[in-house]
Amino acid sequence: MPAKLSVNLNAIAMLRNRRDLPWPSVTGLGRIALAAGAHGLTVHPRPDQRHIRFSDVPEIRALIDDEFPDREFNIEGYPTEEFLELVLETEPDQVTLVPDDPEQATSDHGWNFKRNVDLLRPMVGRLKQRGMRVSLFSDPDADEAALVAAKATGANRIELYTGPYGATYDDPKKAAKELEKLGKTADVAAALGLGVNAGHDLTVANLPALADRIPALAEVSIGHSLTADALEFGMAETVRRFLRACGAGRG
Repeated sequence: MPAKLSVNLNAIAMLRNRRDLPWPSVTGLGRIALAAGAHGLTVHPRPDQRHIRFSDVPEIRALIDDEFPDREFNIEGYPTEEFLELVLETEPDQVTLVPDDPEQATSDHGWNFKRNVDLLRPMVGRLKQRGMRVSLFSDPDADEAALVAAKATGANRIELYTGPYGATYDDPKKAAKELEKLGKTADVAAALGLGVNAGHDLTVANLPALADRIPALAEVSIGHSLTADALEFGMAETVRRFLRACGAGRG
């Protein structure tokens, strides 16, 4: 099965927020993405609301419930009490917990699972009790002991941070090394019974190799490069291009 594609709407929201105007429409472009075949939508609301606003979250939830009930809503964020209250109120299909400071421009590292297992376990349990799948952001080279600790939190999946892999777009040798790190981590995670997601700086060019190396890849969440491509190709065609890169329709 090809990896599912979740379209991250943060970059669209950031563009909208440059003006006190309602366009580009976050829900409108989310609708186009879903109609073109995207399996879900992702948002990462931050306390300063510099891209996704808290008011966007229930609107996206309603879009999926009303028009695309077979698709998924994924909310990412650091598990502050405010964030946990937001997701418990919204009840997304998946919650991806990330360790970054709220002031960071973007996520750039995974959890130290061994150090944070006691922090994460009750949060994971609280979310799963409400029927949400929980994914934990992971470094690309997490070792077995770290992944055992991730499993001990009760999480369903990890999301591999693919930023270092994405950064090797002009160096095939480095790309191969970074890809193998991701592949080895995914192999261990799958052996432990953890599902594997991936996200950060994934592109139409580098997705096929990732999907080939990680056959168990369940989902990719993509925002920046997908939004950039949408400026050139349009959102619907861009989604179709990324679906093909994930493996849908290949062969």
